[in-house]
Amino acid sequence: MYTLAPNIELLFTEAGDSYADRVRAAAAAGFEAVEMWGPTGKDAPARPKDIPALKAALEETGVALTAQLAEPRTQFMLPPRDHAPFFAGLEEGVEIARELNCPRIVVGSGTGFGGRKRQDQLDELVDIFTRALAYIAGSGVTLVLEAVNTRVDHPGSLLDRTADAGYVARGVDSPDFAILYDIYHSITEGEDVVAELAAVQDLVGYVQLADAPGRGEPGTGEVDWAERLGQLRSSGYEGPIGLEYYPTTESATSTRAIAAVAATA
Repeated sequence: MYTLAPNIELLFTEAGDSYADRVRAAAAAGFEAVEMWGPTGKDAPARPKDIPALKAALEETGVALTAQLAEPRTQFMLPPRDHAPFFAGLEEGVEIARELNCPRIVVGSGTGFGGRKRQDQLDELVDIFTRALAYIAGSGVTLVLEAVNTRVDHPGSLLDRTADAGYVARGVDSPDFAILYDIYHSITEGEDVVAELAAVQDLVGYVQLADAPGRGEPGTGEVDWAERLGQLRSSGYEGPIGLEYYPTTESATSTRAIAAVAATA
């Protein structure tokens, strides 16, 4: 049975603007985990979190925070290629992650630069994230690198292929660095889920999902979730799954179908 982690930016907004109250609403709906975007609100559309209140809600309910995003979003490959804000933000993010007992920080590639070879840019990412791990050594926080689709949601992103995220992770070569495999992005990009999982199964440190097309809750698109979660299980992944989708109905209702499938996967 997979542990599902609703994204509290998108789900349980019925509870109001308080992220702490969204955690409580998720717990009341039967969830043992949640995920979120950036903790400080430096990147739209995320908003600043009241960290003490969020910590109190997590402790009160026993809900685990599975992942948060790195801030600020950094365009590593675009001029002037100033990475100092990324490292400063990562330091702050790690402090918050440790306070909230969050084991993962999600990082991305930013936009690719058309004037450089793709391979050179991937190799530079290896160097950047290797330095990032040295910067946060001993923190106990794992960085997970996400590839996103360029066909619908993230035009121009450098990392739009699971294989390239895997290349970077193998180059970094650390137990504190993994990839985030997002089923929605992978399907939207036209990838073969079974083949992609087989190629990176030893590197997957986190998984997210949304239905495709549309990025709504499971049941609004064309994905056979019993089949997909079965394939995920066969790949050896046993960690939590983030629910990062745009609901078309009340959150507790929108999660029922995938919760039922996850309970038997």
